[in-house]
Amino acid sequence: MGIKTYRPMTPGLRHRTGNRYEELSGDRPYKPLLVSIPKSGGRDSRGRLSMRNRGGGHKKLYRVIDFKRDKIGIPGVVETVEYDPNRSSFISLVKYRDGERRYILYPVGLQVGQEILSTDKQADILPGNAMPLRFIPMGTVIHNIELRKDKGGQVAKSAGAGAQILAKEGDYAQVRLPSSEIRKVHLDCRATVGQIGNLDHGNIKIGKAGRNRWKGIRPHVRGTAMNPIDHPHGGGEGRSKGGRHPVSPTGIPTKGFKTRRNKRTQSFIVRRRSK
Repeated sequence: MGIKTYRPMTPGLRHRTGNRYEELSGDRPYKPLLVSIPKSGGRDSRGRLSMRNRGGGHKKLYRVIDFKRDKIGIPGVVETVEYDPNRSSFISLVKYRDGERRYILYPVGLQVGQEILSTDKQADILPGNAMPLRFIPMGTVIHNIELRKDKGGQVAKSAGAGAQILAKEGDYAQVRLPSSEIRKVHLDCRATVGQIGNLDHGNIKIGKAGRNRWKGIRPHVRGTAMNPIDHPHGGGEGRSKGGRHPVSPTGIPTKGFKTRRNKRTQSFIVRRRSK
């Protein structure tokens, strides 16, 4: 784990930093778990632009990840730790005792050759083991948390993410999420022990615009630099501020405006996130 710098032989290398990838052990991905997913370029099913600033980038195959961890009671051995171009976290290839191989998210401290287990009962509190929340002690750092039983992990799946069990009351556990929000999660929902690896992901500096283009991120243009027909902030003589509170191209407020309307899950939130 660590960040490397480059000799400033070009302007793009002067402030660029990269990952050393010291944890990785696999050279090539496991072919049966590779899937080709066509690029959308930010377009929806009608072909219209629904997400701006997306398109291009290197070709990549999707790695099928086991978020459900439903190999109940069958031990597996970690074979490799690999890079995944589709996500910020690393992934590990696990070979189970019945011969099947699956990819899982790589937690900090997981070693090649280590045995892991997914169970519906009590198991050792070791990185990579998955079990229902009722069997995980309070204070344990967890990731890949289900919000519905057997649906698969939905929370804390990016690089460096980790939630913590604060309390258990009735049929629910209070879990502090990476956003500092405290939420109730049913005790039958499964989670994986440990914090997601690649902790330095957020400290890497891109260094040049082309590196974002490699990742499929197109240039982002400020609204104040556009014409009035293109953006609500556009137009004006010379340099001008928007003249209104910040909004999106469609006029929706973009700073401090809450868009959440899910009243069904309102009762599960104990404390809102601070930001």
